[in-house]
Amino acid sequence: MTAPSTYGLSTQARNLQWLLTDLVEEVPGVNSVAVVSSDGLLLLSSEPTGPAGPGGPAPAPQRPKGPRGASADLATIVSGLGSLTTGAAALMDGGSVKQTMVAMEHGSVFVMAISDGSLLGVHATPDCDMSVVAYHMALFVGRAGHVLTPEVRSELRQSMENTP
Repeated sequence: MTAPSTYGLSTQARNLQWLLTDLVEEVPGVNSVAVVSSDGLLLLSSEPTGPAGPGGPAPAPQRPKGPRGASADLATIVSGLGSLTTGAAALMDGGSVKQTMVAMEHGSVFVMAISDGSLLGVHATPDCDMSVVAYHMALFVGRAGHVLTPEVRSELRQSMENTP
């Protein structure tokens, strides 16, 4: 997990880190996860788990990585998709966006709104069970929504800035 040590963090921040770790480790096909604030800043993340074992998918080609590697990339994608779909919903009088899913040849990206305007993003394998991923994302959102207070968001943002 990219997030820093839980030392010195509030109980709420540690619980969110635990929920994120649980999502990555317990849901088959999840490569990486990012929680992004409503203003696009990374609050929590996990690095990709890497290629599957023998017989699994081939590793993606290496490319230059951002300041926090793949987690920064996922946060940028999540923020951009969130903004794009919110704009599209406004143009179509569709109300608030609940979930966005992009299925690609070599993976999927899911974005789900959290009650405070933050977004939960998941990058998953192409063969993941999308309904299982969406279900566990909804569980995370339900558990995290009331915990992401302005104070906890600020604490998480600061802890990510202090991560080497």
